[in-house]
Amino acid sequence: MSQNESNPNPDKNNNFFNKNPLITFAIFSIVIIMLFKAFIGDENELAGKIGGQSVTRTQEITYADLKRLIENKEVEKVSIGQTYIRAIGSDGTGKVAYTTRIVGPDATLIPLLDEKGIDYNGFSESNWFTDMFGWLFPFLIIIAIWMFFAGRMQRNMGGGILGMGNSKRLINSEKPKTKFDDVAGAQEAKEEVLEIVDFLRFPDRYVELGAKIPKGVLLVGSPGTGKTLLAKAVAGEADVPFFSVSGSSFIEMFVGVGAARVRDLFEQAKKDAPSIIFIDEIDAIGKSRAAGGMMGGNDEREQTLNQLLAEMDGFGTDTPIIILAATNRPEILDPALLRPGRFDRQVLVDKPDFQGRIDILNVHIKGVKKDADVDIEEIARLTAGLAGADLANIVNEAALLAGRKSQKTVQQTDLREAVERAIAGLSKKSRRIDEKEKRIVAYHESGHALLAETTKGAKKVSKVSIVPRGLAALGYTLNTPEENKYLMQRHELMAEIDVLLGGRAAEEVFIGEISTGAANDLERTTDILKAMVQMYGMSDVAGLMVLEKQRSSFLGGGMTQGREYSDKMAEEMDAFIKKSLDERYNAVKARLEEYRGAIEKIVELLYAKENISGEQVREIIEAFEIENHIETKLEPRKGIPASETVTISD
Repeated sequence: MSQNESNPNPDKNNNFFNKNPLITFAIFSIVIIMLFKAFIGDENELAGKIGGQSVTRTQEITYADLKRLIENKEVEKVSIGQTYIRAIGSDGTGKVAYTTRIVGPDATLIPLLDEKGIDYNGFSESNWFTDMFGWLFPFLIIIAIWMFFAGRMQRNMGGGILGMGNSKRLINSEKPKTKFDDVAGAQEAKEEVLEIVDFLRFPDRYVELGAKIPKGVLLVGSPGTGKTLLAKAVAGEADVPFFSVSGSSFIEMFVGVGAARVRDLFEQAKKDAPSIIFIDEIDAIGKSRAAGGMMGGNDEREQTLNQLLAEMDGFGTDTPIIILAATNRPEILDPALLRPGRFDRQVLVDKPDFQGRIDILNVHIKGVKKDADVDIEEIARLTAGLAGADLANIVNEAALLAGRKSQKTVQQTDLREAVERAIAGLSKKSRRIDEKEKRIVAYHESGHALLAETTKGAKKVSKVSIVPRGLAALGYTLNTPEENKYLMQRHELMAEIDVLLGGRAAEEVFIGEISTGAANDLERTTDILKAMVQMYGMSDVAGLMVLEKQRSSFLGGGMTQGREYSDKMAEEMDAFIKKSLDERYNAVKARLEEYRGAIEKIVELLYAKENISGEQVREIIEAFEIENHIETKLEPRKGIPASETVTISD
């Protein structure tokens, strides 16, 4: 949006003098001094500077008259300049200031003054401009310092005295060019907001029918899923002004500033209606007021929220203004925000599925020179559970890797490496580990890989590595799922536990002593079993009774409430977890003993290459089963794996 579109009186704000008050003050001062000089004149100025003495009158005389006064000793003091001579004398009525112009070089004047014993000195005839500047300069410095600090305060506080009532510096006003075609992987969310676009483009159609379009739409989703991008696409499709502001921008230490900024935001939007107001991270101001505690909630955040609610109620359903807001924590929002008539529609902007990831990768790879062998579907399989921002970062990281290698195009290996960087962290090739630790890591990761490939319901192996990555991982096993999964059955949870225990069990079976490398694996297995008892009803300990309640309203995660069960129940739960872990651990060790030869070959290959693919792991296991007449436990892989989780065992 241009400035003229958002400002009803652009000439006023664009005026040079309004924008530069310091320059305006300086010009005004110079004009006043020039007028002063014009009226007062030079003669009185010159006379008033002779020795600092008070005179009753001034008189301009000829040079000959001055010499005559000196001959008669009728002057007391003489000041000699470049073009003027000034003298102080008396005529019986008081002191008189005599002024005359010098007539040519006169070598007799100084000897005459010495002869008559008259005091004399020289003076510099000052320029009126330098006198004015010398008088004005200190004041200009003081004013400039004051305006500098006042300007900083104005920018920090959003405008005006202490920032009250002006949000223009905090509000991003534009007409986005983003369209729905630029938003991939969120087809359902786009369909939910299509009617908003239609309402903004043709509001009369809905008003005539008596339809009431929602005033507010809450975009809910994990960070990086494209909530802001979707909001811009709505404005771009509707071709309306887009006013965006962060929720934290409303909060200041001064009470009332946030409420004033809310008023200013809505005033701007109404002037340019039809328009869209977008408030990012609305939970910064919309947090539930019930969480105010014993001290109450009458603070800046509550006043800002109250003003927002009042503004949303202040325009009718026929007013072509839509308020979009984004949050990844809808469970903490105040109920007053979510009631009908305000944010009465919630749109879930979820992480993309397999096809969504393909679409997102294709959008971001358009401007990248890629090799002909690049397989986007493979990258989509490897990035299950990642958001759109993560996928965009992967494409950019792959381009940077190709640039460092001085390649002309981005290759598939660059994309695979970028995926591993995003999931497991940077490769630490400079981190040297001794042969003993390398052997432990190789058996540990081989144990994870074998259990993943021989356990029903486990996610299959994509890659095994003993190259250190990230902050602490000395190796990792990358597992990708077989199909779309939004629910997990009991046998699949137990399979994940077996895979996690495979690393520690391999250390014990093949090395004879365990290490600290399985700490995270054990923590995750314990959490899975706790959830099975407390929330999923998958044990005989609590039966169908829920012991922990989830507080998050979406995506199945979030904080839980405090403990709501007895000590006896806690003891029984601890006993169940310990018993289950012992049983699964013994079963895992037995599986590893059965496949001892396959483990040794996987370790040998890891030692040689440091990185092996899931296909190589499966080839070793299949060959071992055929050679030893073991009934295969491998399940055939399906065509398009695309679940919402990727598991890394380290």
